[in-house]
Amino acid sequence: MREARRMMLKSGAAAVALPLVTAVARGAEPVAPLPVAVIGPGGMGRSHLEHLARRDDVRVAWVCDVDADRLAAAKSLVVEAGHDEPQGSADLRDVLADKDVKAVWIATPDHWHGPAAILAADAGKHVYVEKPACHNFREGRLMVEAARRNRIAMQVGTQARSAPMIRRAIDKLRAGAIGEVIVAKAWNSQRRGSIGKEKPSDPPASLAYDQWVGPAAWQPYQKNLLPGVWRFWRNFGCGDIGNDGVHEIDIARFGLGVDEHPDRVAGLGGKYFFDDDQEFPDTQVCVWEWPGAGGSTKRRQLVFEQRDWSPYVQEGHENGNAFYGTKGMLTLGKRTGWQLYSERNKLIDEEVGSVDLIAHHDDFLDSVRTAIAGGEPRRTHADIEEGHRSAALVHLGNIACRLARTLHFDAAAERIIGDDEAQALLTRAYRAGHWAVPRGV
Repeated sequence: MREARRMMLKSGAAAVALPLVTAVARGAEPVAPLPVAVIGPGGMGRSHLEHLARRDDVRVAWVCDVDADRLAAAKSLVVEAGHDEPQGSADLRDVLADKDVKAVWIATPDHWHGPAAILAADAGKHVYVEKPACHNFREGRLMVEAARRNRIAMQVGTQARSAPMIRRAIDKLRAGAIGEVIVAKAWNSQRRGSIGKEKPSDPPASLAYDQWVGPAAWQPYQKNLLPGVWRFWRNFGCGDIGNDGVHEIDIARFGLGVDEHPDRVAGLGGKYFFDDDQEFPDTQVCVWEWPGAGGSTKRRQLVFEQRDWSPYVQEGHENGNAFYGTKGMLTLGKRTGWQLYSERNKLIDEEVGSVDLIAHHDDFLDSVRTAIAGGEPRRTHADIEEGHRSAALVHLGNIACRLARTLHFDAAAERIIGDDEAQALLTRAYRAGHWAVPRGV
């Protein structure tokens, strides 16, 4: 019966208040391929590269990676897709010096997101930067400023913002389908593996490790830093809350309808399960609160739950969201769909769907082409200002957990009130004199 109901659901033909855009409409005149570059074409960067290499409206002109093996694999991928071999370098400055390159995809580890994006913006490139937008709070604001002063599009890789299914769910919330939304919840519940314990050792011959560390404080190489596990080290990542968690946190903030920073943050957590080298919690609960939004006097609350050792699905979704309103509830999974319940838990609407990376690329490229044609770049679905606000929740939540105390935040000044120790954690220590340290940190 449920499956039959799903077959009858709307496919999205109805009008949606939140507009969806694509770069090139079907039947439109072909456009000249846009020269682009992918910086960090491993992991998620490889997914970006695979999609870009299949497009006929872009040309992958450069790939950049500090690992020679990954760089070679990236170049081969483009050739195997039927294109000329792109130029390659281990130094992103080579990419940014090429005036023909109009846009860059940055899929590096977190500690390079802000520095690379700011350098790219100052070089006049449009920027697609992976999530979380920044490694620390201060970098997020500097990225917004760099995008605005250079009049470039800067899109963050929270691709759920461009998924038609998710945008229709948010539109339901905006239209009052569950009354006034007062609380949103996001969760990251999955079974991770241990990263183990290692001692410093020599890096692989293929890896230019000094360049990989870049502007971060120097830390010797060890085997459980790369690949991927860097995210569990404070010097390079933001923990799983900044990895998978930020996707759900961003959706929760989107649906809650808050467009500023919270004024109060609390968090508790720690390593309750894993006995290894990772420096972030494997178990974590964070709560952010806002004063009344959208003319309402009611406060808003966002709750995040993380259990990196738990193999259990909750509320129908492994990693998901729930929105609690005065007249109902909406649950959502970015890879599964959403369910809308009225009072007394009656299911009244639902949709099956998933995130759409191509749509997120389309959204970004549409803004880029508008700017190249002489217009002001349109704010993309996941504009850097939105990325900064959602990454800010990650950073504030991590600080609250690390210090085990409630933070009071001045949203306008972007400062933690009355807590110098917490305030100092809004930025980071950099390698003195490194060429990629952002100005203004």
